[in-house]
Amino acid sequence: MSKKQHITSVGGQALIEGVMMQGPKGIATAVRKTDNSILVEYHDFKHLKDKNKFFGLPIIRGIVAFIESMIMGYKLLMYSAEASGMEDLEDVEMNKFEKWITDKLGDKFMDIIMGIASVLGFALAFLIFFFLPVFIFNKINEATHMALTPWQGTIEGCMKIVIFVVYMLFVSQMKDIKRLFKYHGAEHKSIACYEAGEELTVENVKKCTRFHPRCGTSFMFVMLILSIVVVTLLSLVVPAELKQNTIAWMFIKLPLIPLIMGIGYEFIRYAGKHDNLFVKIVSAPGLWMQRITTKEPEDDIIEVGIASIKAVITDNIEDDEIKR
Repeated sequence: MSKKQHITSVGGQALIEGVMMQGPKGIATAVRKTDNSILVEYHDFKHLKDKNKFFGLPIIRGIVAFIESMIMGYKLLMYSAEASGMEDLEDVEMNKFEKWITDKLGDKFMDIIMGIASVLGFALAFLIFFFLPVFIFNKINEATHMALTPWQGTIEGCMKIVIFVVYMLFVSQMKDIKRLFKYHGAEHKSIACYEAGEELTVENVKKCTRFHPRCGTSFMFVMLILSIVVVTLLSLVVPAELKQNTIAWMFIKLPLIPLIMGIGYEFIRYAGKHDNLFVKIVSAPGLWMQRITTKEPEDDIIEVGIASIKAVITDNIEDDEIKR
């Protein structure tokens, strides 16, 4: 087999006891079941860019891809929880209230619980990453009476990065998250092995890197860096009295999120097929963060990663090669 390095568009996502992959053959998941077997299934997902060319335009496609990945990611996480056997409520001791809720709602119980959890998760993320940096900055500005306002965007952006890193370090210590991050590592290592033109075996995958420039972690970090640049420029033209109003300044910045998202997506696409100095510098923080969001997987987890990627690739690696 050729050892030529190929850059492909194959990508995936870590799931609960599994991995999702997307490649030339579509979208497939591989999930480790409680009987130790690996369940591989294909999933239909209609992309908006296939229905309307407008959604495939630069910048726009990044916004659409992010929203679609959130929807698909949520659905497949729920699927993997069920497929792996984690949703077997009969094996879980429930109190009277939980039993009553389960009897009344039946199969909808977990959907409602996860729906509430998702809403609370978004609310918490909004509070931590949007409200908190602005609130802290304004309090510091009031207390010190220093001329910090022109640099508000830069200081808030740096605070977001610190909060993001600390948050990821904290959650990475949780037992279930550690295991999820191992599946994340298996996803990256399987893709790296495939792109290197090596046979997809456990031994070959183990030798490959778990860091990849097209990772969602890198995308988040690129967005944080871009937000510093964009919000700093915005803060130079917005009146000081508006920036000192925490709620007003927060909502002034909200419309910029889709733009930052779109630009970040274009950079990740560019970084996936280029290896110049500019890409290395901007990608470095995201790749460093992957030391937190990916962990070295054991052989059984690597087997799941291999099963997922084999389900979506063809015998000819050039079928999905990205032209530089």
